[in-house]
Amino acid sequence: MRVLHFFKTYWPDTFGGVERTIHAIAKGTAIYGVESDVLSLSKKPSEHSVEFDGHMAHKARLDFEFASTGFSREVFGRFRELSSRADIVHYHFPWPVMDIVHLAAHTDKPTVVTYHSDIVKQKVLLQFYKPLMSRFLKSVDRIVATSPNYLASSDVLKRFESKTTVISLGLDEADYPRADEATRARWRNRFPDRFLLFVGVLRYYKGVHILLEAARRNGLSVVVVGSGPMEAELKQSAEQGVHNVHFVGALPDPDKIALLELCEALVFPSPLRSEAFGLSLVEAAMFGKPMISCEIGTGTSFVNLNNETGFVVPPNDIDALSDAMKRIWQDREKTIAMGAAARDRYLSHFTAEKMCLAYYGLYRELAGELPIQSERV
Repeated sequence: MRVLHFFKTYWPDTFGGVERTIHAIAKGTAIYGVESDVLSLSKKPSEHSVEFDGHMAHKARLDFEFASTGFSREVFGRFRELSSRADIVHYHFPWPVMDIVHLAAHTDKPTVVTYHSDIVKQKVLLQFYKPLMSRFLKSVDRIVATSPNYLASSDVLKRFESKTTVISLGLDEADYPRADEATRARWRNRFPDRFLLFVGVLRYYKGVHILLEAARRNGLSVVVVGSGPMEAELKQSAEQGVHNVHFVGALPDPDKIALLELCEALVFPSPLRSEAFGLSLVEAAMFGKPMISCEIGTGTSFVNLNNETGFVVPPNDIDALSDAMKRIWQDREKTIAMGAAARDRYLSHFTAEKMCLAYYGLYRELAGELPIQSERV
């Protein structure tokens, strides 16, 4: 079976949440004999097709970008070429150009869309895009929501509930080898006392500005891992008397892993639905760390269960976030218990193995093959 994944970006251009998910699916379904191609755009005209971790990453030239949407003339031909060789086309939403390519290609292959997020920021442009979006989602065979919470809270997904299934995102623990003692010692020397951790790209919807204010009030030490468009503004704000928040920038995996091992808990204060799932929460759960997140009606509250694996607080509520941080800090016994529960929840819901097995089953269904449990040896 051959599957074509289609999204606007893919490694090595960037490696965000959607890109990590595509990579995990391509890598994880390979053990079932699924061959994967990934088509995305690239600013580098020299790139065409490269092998990456057992699957092929194909590039079409990016012509220009508008409203965070990449446009390409070349991608139409590349999609027709690659989809003709595929058994199933797997789209990753949202990307309006993808909708146009799909509708223009008139592909007769089975199609599935992983619906990663509603369009939240571009509210004005969304009104113009809605007819195209609706036509695209009506035309595909199946839609996948990444959490039951998102399916229940998305007005768009509710309209297509009859053909929507839930497959949670998952991470492969083998991709997160424990940090060596030298790396751990280096970070222990830099932050010898206890600290809370934030991990993520510093974008507008991550809520780090709220975290800064909460840390200003409670005085607790916070380490911020990540870079992004809000970095300079956030650092400038922290310089105004928030000396207990430490920005360490984007880090290689061994360093990020060391900080995950050493921290007390992960603080993830995203207050907007743009935060559709929160793979950083899954990383924390994998390492047995309690979490603090906000109730925004998305997958964040599916990963993190209030008072069980951590605390869930109202969005944009500085006092509630500060209080949750203090509760983590002051009650070590409960912190350890919630961390253990988070680890158990990772194992039961968010492993890459579970995600990939579910996608393999869906691929077989779309291809008209027998369900996995009905196979005969």
